[in-house]
Amino acid sequence: MLNKWTKGIAGAVGLASLALPLTSAAELSDDKVKIGVLSDMSGVYKSLEGPGAVIAAEMAIEDFGGTVLGKEIEIISADHQNKPDIGASTAREWIDAEDVDMITALDNSSVALAVQGLANDKKIITMNTGAGTTALTEEQCTPYGIHYVYDTHALPVGTATAIVQNGGKKWFFITADYAFGHSLTDNTSEVVKNLGGEVVGNVNAPLGTNDFSSYLIQAQSSGADVIGLSNAGQDTVNAIKQANQFRIVQSGQKLAGMLVFITDIQSMGLETAQGLQFTSAFVWNQDEEAEAWSRKFYDRHGAMPTMVHAGVYSAVTHYLEAVKAVESDDSDKVREKLGEMTLNDFFVKDGTIAPNGSMLHDMYLVEVKKPDESTEEWDLLKVVSTIPAEEAYITMEETKCALVN
Repeated sequence: MLNKWTKGIAGAVGLASLALPLTSAAELSDDKVKIGVLSDMSGVYKSLEGPGAVIAAEMAIEDFGGTVLGKEIEIISADHQNKPDIGASTAREWIDAEDVDMITALDNSSVALAVQGLANDKKIITMNTGAGTTALTEEQCTPYGIHYVYDTHALPVGTATAIVQNGGKKWFFITADYAFGHSLTDNTSEVVKNLGGEVVGNVNAPLGTNDFSSYLIQAQSSGADVIGLSNAGQDTVNAIKQANQFRIVQSGQKLAGMLVFITDIQSMGLETAQGLQFTSAFVWNQDEEAEAWSRKFYDRHGAMPTMVHAGVYSAVTHYLEAVKAVESDDSDKVREKLGEMTLNDFFVKDGTIAPNGSMLHDMYLVEVKKPDESTEEWDLLKVVSTIPAEEAYITMEETKCALVN
């Protein structure tokens, strides 16, 4: 298989406990539970999910006890290289030849849509933690697809609302030229217009571009109050750094990072990023429980977790809880159970998985601290406000998912 490495974890295979029903282990396909972590291990999204997603999944399995129903839990991982054909072919081989039961990460919307569609045909659950497009739970929703951490509807509800209400009425977008970027621009534009603002322009930038100068010049000359960055990862970092070189903020325009991760802020530094507001599902030191887990993650990864890393841990944990509850890894039984559960851990409080596959949970509007407000290297963000789940996500009355309406 293309660009694949595997990593089995979670202890030795144990015999089923005498206290367990004999039928429990028999209902595990291939006599184990196998989870696939399919992520960008080498490209622009490497820092926001990538190898850290494997570590987060490992931690989840270890904390779960290393086995489920007395049988081994195994991880397999691969680099999708931000290419839908590679992601789909990897997923196909995992499902057909290696008996993977659930696939997670999927930090590229085009890859995620391809893999979710394939997995649905083969009745395999996907728990998407990294991609953003609402198409995963709207036009291309599936019975087995779960969108876990954030989507391009939840992101602008906090960020764009705050900026427009503070006077940022005219917007120009620099958009990553694929499914995620277009979805984020469309969803943000809707929020802006609904609040009485306007979109004065948009330019598409290739994924992974190193030079944003021509796009920034167009944005600078557009007369916009706000330049919305509908991109992520290294693309966002490069765009903000180059905007700083052009003195765009100093000249009176605002930058709005529509998808920003703590690793991006760390890369840019507080001098460059201070005051930037964005929406996140998680802040590593938002409470004692989150901080305790995050410091353990840091010890293994050398960086604090992004919201996606925390989401992988949470998704894997709740998937295993559902497997244990139904005493089977049968996708129909597990998906039904996940839909019945209330999800609670350091990442999510009172979360629920809706019929369209969207995991409904609170989001947070955060702001980058000033250098003199930070107490340690990764103390970069402060929570400005909480965005309730019912405001952040598309409601089941509004959804276009054919499974609901």
